Amino acid sequence: MKLERRSLNSLVEEQLSKWQAQKTAKKEAVTEEEPKPMLTISIDPGSGGVEVAKRLAPRLGMDLLGAEILQKLAESTQLSESVVKTLDEKETSKLDSWLDSLYAREHLSPDEFLKHMTQVIGTIGKHGNTILLGRGAQYILPRETTFRVRIIAPLDMRIENLTRTTRRAAEEFVLKTQDARRAFVRQYFQRDETDPLNYDLVVNTENLSIDAAVSIIETAFKARFPKK
Repeated sequence: MKLERRSLNSLVEEQLSKWQAQKTAKKEAVTEEEPKPMLTISIDPGSGGVEVAKRLAPRLGMDLLGAEILQKLAESTQLSESVVKTLDEKETSKLDSWLDSLYAREHLSPDEFLKHMTQVIGTIGKHGNTILLGRGAQYILPRETTFRVRIIAPLDMRIENLTRTTRRAAEEFVLKTQDARRAFVRQYFQRDETDPLNYDLVVNTENLSIDAAVSIIETAFKARFPKK
C-alpha cells in the first residue's frame, strides 16, 4: 500500500533536499530551536490507517514517511549516510551518543540493517515534525518526544476493506502482511506489536470514520504536545 504514486527515488531525494535545507537554515539561525515532536503510527493492514495518516499530516503540518521509504533508506548504506549528513556536527554527535545508549538499554540486535534503520529513524527524530508509518519507529524514538499511535480494526472488516478481487485474496493479503509486520517487530525489537502498552493511543476504526479517527489522534497529539 503506497502513500503516493511517485517513485520511491523521487520521494527520497525530495525529503533529503528538505532536510538539507533545514540544516542550512539552522546554521543561519541566531537561536537554536529544539526539534518538534514526532508521531509514529503502527497499522493493522486494512484498518484505514494509511488514509488516516495521509489526512492527519497536513492538519498537523507534518511530513509523512511510509514504511517503503524507511525500508529503502535503511537498506542502502549510501542513503543512510546521506540522511545522517543532513545533521550538523553537534547533532550528529548527539545522535551517536543516543544510538549507543539505545543499543545498550534495549539490547537491540547489532544487525547491519537494524543499525541503518535506527540511524535513519534517529536522524529523522532529530529533525522532528514527521509522521512515521511502521518499521518499529515507536520502539526507536524517545518516548518523551514521540506520540505513538496504533490503528486497529476487526479482521473481517479489514478483509472487507481490501476486497478488490475475491475475499480469499484479500484475506491472504491481510494475514500475510500482518504476520510479516509482527515477525519484523519480534525479530528486531523482541516486542509484541499488539501490546497496547507500547502505544500512547490505540484507535479502533470499526465504528469510526476516517475523519473521526483523524480528529481523535489530532486532539490527543496536541494535548500531549500543546506547543507543537
